[in-house]
Amino acid sequence: MTDMHALKKSATLAAAGLVVAGALLAGCGESKATPMNDDYAGNSGETEKSQEEQSQSSGSDSSDSSDSSSSSDSSDSSDSGTTSDKKDTGNYKDGDYSINGQYGPVGEDSIDVHLTIKDGNVENVEIVGHPFTTISKNHQDAFAKAINGVVDGKPLKDLKVDKVAGASWTSDAFNKALEIARQEASIQE
Repeated sequence: MTDMHALKKSATLAAAGLVVAGALLAGCGESKATPMNDDYAGNSGETEKSQEEQSQSSGSDSSDSSDSSSSSDSSDSSDSGTTSDKKDTGNYKDGDYSINGQYGPVGEDSIDVHLTIKDGNVENVEIVGHPFTTISKNHQDAFAKAINGVVDGKPLKDLKVDKVAGASWTSDAFNKALEIARQEASIQE
């Protein structure tokens, strides 16, 4: 009977552990996105040189860069998963936009999404992955290879992707980045 008592005790402890783990992880895994020109975005993991090159290419139109920096100073993090204080007007200015999308059970993975918008359409997307695990790296690499075939030439307005290349969380983070891109690219009236 001692073995049966030990087995019941082990099963009870295992069940309690699952309940506690489930409760702790219940709020985890929600994707969020932040404009990369935002003071609160932090280091995306890219090298300083690539960040400088990106900021120079996105700052080619001085009105774009001054609009972005003045309004993003007042934005703060929110629980909604997006952190832009601009409104999506549905009318978008041409340019390059960079957004960092963070995701994973505890937010350990991220992607940098670099979008080129022309005439209200997505002209090009570049994804720079910052995976935490090999599995995440494989998903991010497959996503980065497939995403241009899915979104290039499509209107930015209401654009949303389903699971691309089997990468559901990466796709969710990309969709959050698209929300921010629409807000950042919107012509404010």
